[in-house]
Amino acid sequence: MEVTRIKIDDYDYPLPDERIARYPLAVRDECKLLMRDHDGALSVHRFVDISGLLPAGSTLVYNNTRVINARICMSKTTGAEIEIFCLEPCEPHDYALAFAAEGKASWHCFVGNSKRWKSGDLIRSVNISGVDVELRARRLEKGDSGSVVEFSWSPAHYTFSEVIAAVGEIPIPPYLNRKSEISDSEDYQTVFGRIEGSVAAPTAGLHFTDRVLEAIDARGIRRKEITLHVGAGTFQPVKSDEIGDHQMHSEFISVGRDVIESLISAHVIAVGTTSVRTLESLYHLGCMVSQGLEPDMVPQWYPYSDNHPDLSVSEALSCLVCWLDGHSLDKLYASTRIIIAPGYKFKVVKGMVTNFHQPRSTLLLLVSAFTGGDWRRMYDYALEHDFRFLSYGDAQLLL
Repeated sequence: MEVTRIKIDDYDYPLPDERIARYPLAVRDECKLLMRDHDGALSVHRFVDISGLLPAGSTLVYNNTRVINARICMSKTTGAEIEIFCLEPCEPHDYALAFAAEGKASWHCFVGNSKRWKSGDLIRSVNISGVDVELRARRLEKGDSGSVVEFSWSPAHYTFSEVIAAVGEIPIPPYLNRKSEISDSEDYQTVFGRIEGSVAAPTAGLHFTDRVLEAIDARGIRRKEITLHVGAGTFQPVKSDEIGDHQMHSEFISVGRDVIESLISAHVIAVGTTSVRTLESLYHLGCMVSQGLEPDMVPQWYPYSDNHPDLSVSEALSCLVCWLDGHSLDKLYASTRIIIAPGYKFKVVKGMVTNFHQPRSTLLLLVSAFTGGDWRRMYDYALEHDFRFLSYGDAQLLL
């Protein structure tokens, strides 16, 4: 596959430190918006005016995931501090069940200062609604890519969601080069985030406000929700020379049957690369169903394989709806490792709202794929016109 030979050096660009937005604007929808229209023309707008720029009759699809307080600092009896970064639930494996678990839950985690935690429990006291709760962490497994950590707490009637909300911190991106602050607890959440599970925000959604959504509704543009829980792998740099040697991370997705059916004939504008990955994954899951495969995981290179069926969007999504009906399910639960890079053929997504991404990142590959390789002209334009970059920065509307 030619796509595997793409060199990541071709997706590098100079990003001055002063162009990285360390904090959001006081009014989040007052940020700049760079629009690239169907003909490739670039223009500068305010994000608050995006409702008038969206194509009439389109459907806006956004990610309703909510960032959890995934970073937890614990202490050994010796006083040594160990940082635990929760990635995804292990037992119970289901996100909803994991957050509702009482007394005990285990998670796949990154462990900082790991060498100092060779054995024994880590202990921390936390106050929940005036009650002192003792939280313990025990490492059950240790591997190259992380550890399985069992959390237990007493009194046991509190849920893991309540415990982590009280003891943890919002894990802001490492490239902000600062510690989490109280303001990040609100700033690093979207107004439509409600399903707990992400360790990073779907940052294109951070620009939306209630007044922007009301203006979008007033124009008759439909809004639909999907869920992709963003993993820490979203910050993983491409370290290999060619992307064929890069291992994509797996992310959990959940989409209602009614949403999938509504997308069959919709003109879809995706909010964020997480929504793009989810929506395009739905197409490929439908293709897998047509081949008699279980729609449980989109492999990294499946979209580019020689035996991939060339179905229409309608055919693929209809296959997926039929599969759900056959299993009496009103929601699809799956995961995806899809990599979207130049050479990828978009099926579901006709436009996207996104931020300005890190150099040498898979997200930049996705933008390049969508714009036919036009990313460098766009980014040069943004740098020349004082746009702010990365998670708390300005936005783009790509049609």
